[in-house]
Parts: sequence; C-alpha cells; structure tokens
Amino acid sequence: MRRQNLFIAFICVYLVMAFRPAVNLPAQEPSKVMTLKDCMEYAISNSTKTRIQQAASGDARIARRDAILQAFKRISVDGILSYEPYVVARVHYLDEFMSNENAVDNRLIADSLKEKAGYIIRASSFVTKEAVSALRSIDNFQFLVNFIATTIEVDNFTDKADLLQYDDLRVRAMKLLTALDIQVEFLKIKQEINQKVKGEIDQQQREYYLNNQLRTIQEELGMDESGDFEKFRQRAETKKWSADVRAIFDKEMAKLEKYNPSSPDYSIQYNYIQFMLDLPWGEMSEDNLDLKHAQKVLDDDHFGLDKVKDRIVEYLAVLKLKGNMKSPILCLYGPPGVGKTSLGKSVARALGRKYVRISLGGMHDEAEIRGHRKTYVGALPGRILNGICRAGTSNPVIVLDEIDKLASDFKGDPSSALLEALDPEQNSTFHDNYLDIDYDLSNVLFITTANGTSTIQPALLDRMEMINVTGYLAEEKLEIAKRYLLPKQLKEHGIGKDELRISKPGLAAIIDSYTHESGVRGLEKQIAKIARVTAKKIALGEDYPHVIKPEHLKEYLGLPTNFHDLQKGNEMPGVVTGLAWTSMGGEILFVESQVSVGKGNLSMTGNLGDVMKESATIAYQYLKAHPELAEITPEEFATKDIHVHVPEGAVPKDGPSAGITMVSSMVSALRGKSLRSGIAMTGEMTLRGRVLPVGGIKEKILAAKRAGVTTIVISEDNRKDIEDIKDIYVKGLTFVYVKTIKDVIDSIF
Repeated sequence: MRRQNLFIAFICVYLVMAFRPAVNLPAQEPSKVMTLKDCMEYAISNSTKTRIQQAASGDARIARRDAILQAFKRISVDGILSYEPYVVARVHYLDEFMSNENAVDNRLIADSLKEKAGYIIRASSFVTKEAVSALRSIDNFQFLVNFIATTIEVDNFTDKADLLQYDDLRVRAMKLLTALDIQVEFLKIKQEINQKVKGEIDQQQREYYLNNQLRTIQEELGMDESGDFEKFRQRAETKKWSADVRAIFDKEMAKLEKYNPSSPDYSIQYNYIQFMLDLPWGEMSEDNLDLKHAQKVLDDDHFGLDKVKDRIVEYLAVLKLKGNMKSPILCLYGPPGVGKTSLGKSVARALGRKYVRISLGGMHDEAEIRGHRKTYVGALPGRILNGICRAGTSNPVIVLDEIDKLASDFKGDPSSALLEALDPEQNSTFHDNYLDIDYDLSNVLFITTANGTSTIQPALLDRMEMINVTGYLAEEKLEIAKRYLLPKQLKEHGIGKDELRISKPGLAAIIDSYTHESGVRGLEKQIAKIARVTAKKIALGEDYPHVIKPEHLKEYLGLPTNFHDLQKGNEMPGVVTGLAWTSMGGEILFVESQVSVGKGNLSMTGNLGDVMKESATIAYQYLKAHPELAEITPEEFATKDIHVHVPEGAVPKDGPSAGITMVSSMVSALRGKSLRSGIAMTGEMTLRGRVLPVGGIKEKILAAKRAGVTTIVISEDNRKDIEDIKDIYVKGLTFVYVKTIKDVIDSIF
C-alpha cells in the first residue's frame, strides 16, 4: 500500500510540475477549471509527444498559458489497466481523519503552517505568487494541509511524497511543520549568502568602474603609473630574493596599485617599493684576492701603519683559502691626522670593493642607524642600508667615522643600535625599521675610527677588534710629506712639479719648527700655505725660489711656533717633565712644586681633574710618611706648605699617569735640587709607594722625542710595551724601569 501511495504521489506532483508552465488552454476559455483527466485528454488530443516535449522545454514558438493542477483526494492504485495513450489504473479513494479535534490547537497549527508557507512562497521562485493570497483565504484544516503539502517546494522529493502516507491529518500537519522549518532555515541561509555575494559583486563592480575612470583621468593628465608598475615587476624578476621577501614585495605592490596617486600614502608606498628594488639583495662584487696586489695598494697609499696592513692581508688570506667568512669589525683608534679614515678607502681599493663612509660624530638619533617606520611622515631608511643602496653591492667597505663621538638623548642611543649591526654573529639578520625585512650585513667589511676608546660603550667596544694607529716619527712624517702631501697640494693649487719643490732639510725644518702633533694634518696645512704663497707669486709674475730651503721658511710661514728644547731650561728645583696621553696624541707637561713655611698644607692649581688631584694628595701623604726621601725630618716636613701647579691652566688635565711626576716634583722642591737634564717620566703611584704601568706608551715616546727628551722613567711592568715597539721609535732614548718610588728618586738626581 505504501509503495502504491508513493507512486500516486509521484504522479500527482509530476503533473503539477510538468503542466504548470507547459499546458496550453484554449484561447476562448482563459480561466476554466479542469480535472486531471480533462487536462491529460486535452494535451494528448491537441499535441503529439514532440509538442509536449517542446512545451515542457519552453519553446518560444508556442503560445503559453499557465494551468494550476490541484489534487483533492488521495488514491491507492489497485492495478494498471493500460499505458497508452496514457496510464489507466484501477484505484480506490483513501479516507482521512483527525485524531485531535481541539479547535484551538488546530488553529495554532494552521497559523504556523500559513506563516511558514507564506515565507517560503515569498522567497521561492518555483511557486506562483497567487498561491499566497489563496493560502490566506483557506479555513478548512484538511484542505490547508493538503494544499501546502502539494504546493510548497522541498529539496528532497521523497520527503514530500512521504506526507501522503499519513491518514491522520494532525500527524501529517506536524510532519509538514517539521519539513517547513527545515526549508525556512535553508532559505534564510541562502538569502544571507546571496546578499553577501551580491554585496561583494557590487563592491567589485564599483571598484572596477572607479579604477577604469581613474585610469582614464590619469591618461588624460599624463599621470598613468601603470608603466612604472610594470617596470617594478620586471626589476623584481631579476632580484635574488627568498620566497618570503618575494611574498612581501607582491603584497606591497598590490597595495600600491590600489592607492590613488593623489593620496599621501601613495608616495610613501611608491618610495618604499623603489627602495626595496634599489637594495642589492645578494649582489656582491668580486673580491681581488691577490695578496701582493693588496699589499702594494696599502703601501702606496699609506706609509707605516704596519699592524693595520698586516691585519687586512690576514683577512684576505683567510678569505682566499676558505672562500667566504664573516667580515671582522675593525676599529682604528688613534690621534687625529694619522690616516684612519683614508685607510678605509685604501682597503676598499685593495679588495676591489665599493667604499662608503658614514660620519657618526654628534649623531644622537637611533633612527639614523635603524631608520624610521615607513608610516611616519618623512620616513627614511637608516644610514647603513642607505649606504649599501648607494654602493650597489651587498659587500662594500663601510667606514663608520668618529664612533667615539656618538651622542644620546630622548630619541634613543645610536651606539646601542649599532650593537646589532657590528656583531658578526647577529648582523646576518639586521632589521631596519623602514625596510621592515631582515637584511644580511655579514658580507660587509665594517671599519670604525675613533680618537679614543674611553667614550665608546663597553658592549660596543667588545664587538670590535681594536687596532691602535699611533702617531708618526719625524722621519715618517718626512716620507709622507714627500710622497703624498706635497704632490697633493701642488695639484690642488695648480702648480707644476718643476715650479715648486721643498728640499729635504726644508721639510725637516717645517716638521721640527712649525708642527707639534702626532699626525700630519698640521704638516699638510703648512705645505698648503707655502703652495698658496707660491701661487700668488706666480700669478703676479714675481721672482720666487723654486726650491724651498730652511732659510726661506720664515718668509713663507712666519716665525717658528714649536720649540723642541722645552724641557731644557727647567733646571730649577721642583720642576719635572711628565708625559701624558691625549686624544690628540702624546704630550709633555710640566709639574712645578714650591715649598714655603707653613703648617704642612698642600694646595694645587692648574685646572686639574679629580684623578690628578688624588695623585697629588697620594704623593704628599707618601712623603709625609717617608720624609727621609726628601732628606728632611718629620718635624721639618710639618712646618712646610707645598703648592703644586701644572702650567697651561686653561687646558683641563686629568689621569693617573702623573703620580710619579708629582712625587718627584715635591722631592725636588723639598731637597732644593734640580733633576738631571733630559729626563721625563710617566707612571701611577700607590699609597704604598709602588709604581703601576700606564697606557699610551708609543704616543708618549713620540712626544718625548719631539721635546728632545733623552731618558724616560717608566714602570717595570711597561717593559713589554717598550719591547713591542720598533727600534726606530725608541732610537736615541734611554729607559729607566722602576718598581717603587725609591727607585724613581734614586734615578733622577
């Protein structure tokens, strides 16, 4: 029975679906109610099977009328009598009943059915809209349930056919409500999806339209950037990018293409893309690994500086054997004018690399190193990446000049920002805020320069390999002047080689009498002055000496400004020559002591720093405990006041290396005896009378030789420093090594 009912339900629903749009009613009877048998007889008698198929497919040549087929009774098929021209069966009607006659419950069920069915009808395109008004006017519960069951569209045809098997109308109504609930939820989800898709399509169409309009306007105004975009993409194809960097570029390009060229964000994004493409990603120049060539270049450009040259050659040797290595961070420190900065250019030329110089003096903004966030107004990349971009290779030689003169304020500490860049273990992933992508700096050869190391941050100092570039001897300055300085100044002043020469004695006289420095910058200034005076004489047609000799220097340079016998004439008691180290190189200083009748007080003048004042106090207290060194009794010492003065009071002075000089000056004044001539000294003393080693030995030796000193008193612990210095630097000097203050006093009188 159930299969027969399903079969009949299928036939009824099929006829409703097939003949609603396809059956053609007579033109003279536009609104006739027909039975199912009438419809089938009319369709068969007025059309062939082909015509029915054409009607079902919606052939435009056939005039169309709508027919609504309504089932009134359920039937059960007892047997099929024939199949042609249509199916004829023997059937009997099925009765229906209501298990619950409660009017209120039935009305509520009916209202729910109408509400849900109405929602489905309004949202469905399958059921005709006239069914909504017909639905509202139905009062018969049985007819309402059957009408909705046969009219409403459901996704599963079997679920709809199953409704015919229930004889109890109330049960059928509840099953129908369940089916309608599912259909309502499906329709709501479908509507939400349709609205979302429609909104996206509308937005895409709007953007497409606006972009076309914008492109047209740009073409008219000559502002079309599409050509630049294509060039950007072509350049990107040549870059040696990783997959991550490539993905970032594609993402940033997509942003740029969406921006309006008149928008401020457009120029920011455009500049960012351009900088990203300008950076040399993995593009490196080939190193010249010919060690003899490198040595020749370094020797041609610089006289002396053997330690630095050896270190560069060592680096090249390892690079040649291994093929690659992390570039070291070299720090050249020493007095001004000794060629630290120019040495970086020579290293670049020896290696065949690009040269970049970055001045750090006075820099106080961390963004100068790491760059600004690109979202900031006026954002720029850091100087390191900007220098690499200018060099065009990923392995240039970058000279970070004056690293000891970095400053810091509320904008950050640049020296801290340099920690990452100057760490060989970290700089392979250097992060610039503007680029916002890790960049490999491990192939860059960094060379930093400084006048001293005391102001460099300890953590930064630890990351660098320190190489001391000391000053030059007079003999070295003479060679530098002949090879480099004089030809350079002649070229800059337009003077021919045959028009001006300076004799060797003339250069020596300039060095001895007109310069007092560790480097050669002052010497170059004096040579430039001679070249200017000569150029003036040539321009005026005056006679002038073509070879400058010592007797001509007074006319060209004026009176001598340097006297090498400064330590001479200090034969008075209480005056001692000391040696000091400054950022300008080695210097000599004089410590003067005067003894007067008093109550055993000590006073100091001469713009002394705290450390130097402490040295004077220690020296005084040591002599107070050991007055026999001054050849006086404790009672006599208590009646004498000592005043210590260091000349050139306008110049600040500080450091511990004047300790033995202070005590020697006091002993000399208390004894009333002067020191042997030609003696200078340097060393720190303790309260127990020990002499401690000090630094800057080579610079102090050079200062002593410039001042005409012949004997230097120094700590025994500094003997190794003296032995490490070339013989040419210590030639003509006698060193007295001491361990205690008693040794110092015994050696100076």
